[in-house]
Amino acid sequence: MTGFGKATMQLPTKKITVEVKSLNSKGLDLSVRMPSVYREMELGLRTQIATALERGKVDFSIFIESTSDQTSTKVNVPIVQEYMNQLKAVYADADAIELMKMAVRMPDALKTERDEIDEKDWATIQIAIDESLANILGFRKDEGQSLEKEFQLRIGNIRNYMNQALALDSERVQAIKDRLQNAISELKVTIDENRFEQELIYYLEKLDITEEKVRLTNHLDYFLETINGTEANGRKLGFITQEMGREINTMGSKANHSQMQKLVVMMKDELEKIKEQVLNVL
Repeated sequence: MTGFGKATMQLPTKKITVEVKSLNSKGLDLSVRMPSVYREMELGLRTQIATALERGKVDFSIFIESTSDQTSTKVNVPIVQEYMNQLKAVYADADAIELMKMAVRMPDALKTERDEIDEKDWATIQIAIDESLANILGFRKDEGQSLEKEFQLRIGNIRNYMNQALALDSERVQAIKDRLQNAISELKVTIDENRFEQELIYYLEKLDITEEKVRLTNHLDYFLETINGTEANGRKLGFITQEMGREINTMGSKANHSQMQKLVVMMKDELEKIKEQVLNVL
């Protein structure tokens, strides 16, 4: 959701600059700054930005730089003259320049003529707004393409580590059998071999990770399918990563094998990198 867009337009008497910046956010947090003369256009502008960007902490600004010698601030001559007359009564020896300096600092000595919205000017500003939004969407698209490659790499790594862990399964099962048989031998007691085999099978079934492997594989496939979709899918990807995390954690709790547990840790590391980047998906 991060991005930046900027557009500049030159009007006859002013330069218009439009900037829009977006950071990650669960929803749309929109801040709009614009000259007061255009405030009546803000509601429609907010709707336009929300429709275009959907989510993110968005800062939108319109800056106006005057390129004309004219100014909208004027000296309120009658008020200033009245102030000077009153000040002269108090400071009879003061010259006119000193009185003027004091008078222009008084309330209402200057007046600003409020401009009305020029429809032609706003139409030009709207072009700059559209351009800035197009720029930030282009920025987001480029970043999204980079994220897609990153996700594919991380998902591939998790799948590879999972397959390596599964390749150790027979070794793990044999190690568990040997450990239990050695423990029984050290007790120097006679046991029912059939009962022992039944208990061993039950124990190994509790440590079986086949179901976790199937579910994790499905989640990995669904994640890749989702990032190739056309709709905004950031929240869905977040939910999928949560499910992936549950299966990986269960594998770790059942592993009971040092090398397999190392591979589980490596899967968790890859998943955390995915979670960090998913926050940046719309």
